[in-house]
Amino acid sequence: MSILFLKNEKIFALHTKKTTYEMQVDELGRLRHLYYGRRVSGSLSHLYQPADYGFSPNPYEKRLQTGYSLDTMPQEYPGCNQGDFRVSALVPRAGDGSCGADFCYKSHEILEGKYTVEGMPSAFARENEAQTLIVKLADPAAGLELTLYYGVFEERDMITRAARIKNIGGQELTLEKAASACLDVPFGDWELLHFHGRHLMERQMERIPVMHGIQTISSRRGASSHHHNPFLILAEHETTEEYGDCCGVMLVYSGSYRLDVEKDQSGSVRVVMGIHDEMFRWPLTPGESFQTPEVLLTFSHEGLETLSQNYHRFIRKNICRSRWTEKKRPVLINNWEATYFDFDTDKIISIARDASALGVDLLVLDDGWFGGRNSDHQGLGDWVVNEEKLPGGLNRLIEEVNRLGMRFGLWIEPEMVNEDSDLYRAPPDWALTLPGKAPTMGRDQLVLDMSRPEVVEYLYERIGALLRNHRIDYIKWDMNRNMTDVYSRTLPAQNQGQVFHRYIRGVYDLLERLTGQFPEVLFEGCAGAGDLTPRCSLIFRRSGAAMIQTRSSA
Repeated sequence: MSILFLKNEKIFALHTKKTTYEMQVDELGRLRHLYYGRRVSGSLSHLYQPADYGFSPNPYEKRLQTGYSLDTMPQEYPGCNQGDFRVSALVPRAGDGSCGADFCYKSHEILEGKYTVEGMPSAFARENEAQTLIVKLADPAAGLELTLYYGVFEERDMITRAARIKNIGGQELTLEKAASACLDVPFGDWELLHFHGRHLMERQMERIPVMHGIQTISSRRGASSHHHNPFLILAEHETTEEYGDCCGVMLVYSGSYRLDVEKDQSGSVRVVMGIHDEMFRWPLTPGESFQTPEVLLTFSHEGLETLSQNYHRFIRKNICRSRWTEKKRPVLINNWEATYFDFDTDKIISIARDASALGVDLLVLDDGWFGGRNSDHQGLGDWVVNEEKLPGGLNRLIEEVNRLGMRFGLWIEPEMVNEDSDLYRAPPDWALTLPGKAPTMGRDQLVLDMSRPEVVEYLYERIGALLRNHRIDYIKWDMNRNMTDVYSRTLPAQNQGQVFHRYIRGVYDLLERLTGQFPEVLFEGCAGAGDLTPRCSLIFRRSGAAMIQTRSSA
């Protein structure tokens, strides 16, 4: 059994091959974190003796006692405004303007297999590969139920986490922050490893001491982006590639995110990870729930190399779900730098002929094959073949490429639109723009409002028609700007704080539908593709084809 519940001590012990994760329901019903690290047996609750820190308040039940404070207690999922002054995981606002949450244990269940996450990428388990722990907590006064999910993959040394917040009260409330997980690390001398960068220089590692105070790694771009990766490592000062303790925290989410690392007055370190709370507001009517993205946790006492290998194996075996997962990628040639927008069928066939003689597997026709797309300033969004450039359409070209023994791929950039396009002129409110303001432009492009189902449906129909009507083996999916002027014309004022998250859910929905219907197609996430390939150069799909990533815009 990977998951044990020690009934007398109310301790949950989650064991993988080399690690243990422990938490305990204390005498007041709070879910207290005990330990995450090298595999051990037995209870570790003795490590936490009452300690009185000045100006750390006590719950009402302990008002006459010292030494019990949420401000110093390692917790599994801290609420807010109830005596814990550290980074919170959840900020709910009631209809009367009050704000506060303090959760206590209700129930739990241990299940075979792996829980699911609705509408977002997450890990999966094969038969007898994982167990799930579901812990229900509640704050009746706040009208909230909190469900914590833990997936334990024993052989992979991986623990997954996610949360669901439900309104169980009689009035609407609004989530102003809803993190996926919290990890409190009470002991150790830790350094923070994270990966920053920019376009053409992604994933630069930086290793710095964890300081007293709060260190934040985040993206507010609507995508995880080139600039900061939604992943961090806590490593002991002496940890090397082959020696020492380290803990990895990876968020399975492609949108705006935030990872906070806080070292408190006692030297304890807290990591809170999830959707970025800036411009996030999610109303919940009675009975409604909000599902957070998933987090992957792994620990190594054998250095950074083992930790890295844990993630690589897990992503290959338990995240990617397609025929491409274990296959070698084709060697391809792309016409972009050779032709830019200036090409026709004969020119592309000439390139293919030379490439075929060299043994290249696949030719990718890049930007400029559609609509009136003769420059960066026009046509984006009009996914109809330009037969002035390509007489006879794509099929003639594809047949010639196939006759040379090569497969055929095509470039698209679905999330974007030019003002000079039929798509923009037909429904201009499909683009994200602020009322009364000239929009910010990137590459003379606007971002389509993919929080709207009709936009996703349009893209699905257009791209789906291309894949149905042509023998296309490969899609190069570009993404060349981040989100600005974020405002959806169809959402009411109180729901505008949903746009960032609804947008990325729309991207996931489009990918899910396309990769599900066309599992034989290999999709490439290009330009760094922050909204498609947030980490480890692989998109986390619920189903369908794999995606690969290139480092820079083609």
